[in-house]
Amino acid sequence: GESFRAAVVAGNAPCISLSDPAHVWVVVNKARPLEPIEFAPASLADLPVQMTTRSGQARSDVAAAVGALAADAAAEGAGAIGANNGYRSYDLQVVTHASHVRNSGQAGADASSARAGHSEHQTGLALDLVACGPACGGIEAFGSTAQGAWVAENAWEYGFIVRYEQVGSGITGYKPEPWHLRYLGPELAAAYHHGGYHTLEEFFALPAAPDYTH
Repeated sequence: GESFRAAVVAGNAPCISLSDPAHVWVVVNKARPLEPIEFAPASLADLPVQMTTRSGQARSDVAAAVGALAADAAAEGAGAIGANNGYRSYDLQVVTHASHVRNSGQAGADASSARAGHSEHQTGLALDLVACGPACGGIEAFGSTAQGAWVAENAWEYGFIVRYEQVGSGITGYKPEPWHLRYLGPELAAAYHHGGYHTLEEFFALPAAPDYTH
């Protein structure tokens, strides 16, 4: 994982595109829209955890990884983990972001919800977790739960990173979201964790993207 990152950063991996949404290393943010903008994953699988919305799918590798994560968290006494959202299509993201604009205004929405074509959820590589016991709570409460603490410490072992942390808000332009996991695969997630990174932008030496460029 670290050798891959180093090669990409040094420009020694010309065949690797950080803009390719079919790969786990894609970086999508406010300055890097998906290409194509209405991208949809080739295949999706049901997330094997309790869901609180109907957006209950992700890429098959992501679904398998979060299933293993949730099973181990429960086995280690951290409690049950469910999910609020997995894959969201371009069209659904249009609706989701518009609802945030209505509730919080444009600036507030852009700090908490990606515009369509700029969302990690659209790649099928991201999901929002909730704590369940047995009923599931909301995403906003996740960070203060035993499940949230366990995920913050252990998610990397399953190929995930917590994408939006407080320390990286100035780079990502998003408020902290301890519930939002992004799948990188075990090798890259390990390199991210052991390298002490807090944003994908820093990990791949990309410019900060706190605001939309258009």
